Amino acid sequence: MRLTRMRATTIASLASAILFALSAGPALASETMITCANPASGASWQIGIDYDKATVDSNRARIGEAEISWHDAKDGGNYTLDRNSGELTVVVASSTGGYFLHDRCQLEKQK
Repeated sequence: MRLTRMRATTIASLASAILFALSAGPALASETMITCANPASGASWQIGIDYDKATVDSNRARIGEAEISWHDAKDGGNYTLDRNSGELTVVVASSTGGYFLHDRCQLEKQK
């Protein structure tokens, strides 16, 4: 009888844990995909921001309340994303002085 009571308690505990996990919903992903576009050409692409790892597309990033900034060694660009407006500014240095690009990203509405 004691063994049956232990089994019943174990099964009840497991069932409770499973029901709690299912009712809690999916875990929030730390990575968010954001679509950005060049307003002049209409070209668009996605960037992945991982808030837990503080990276953007696997590049180390500084994530603040107002902006996210990072450097991409592949293209040499220094990126700054304004978290309020979605304005993405890219600064690329070159031997002729470099250039700026101004793009727009669709940010999630903050609650």
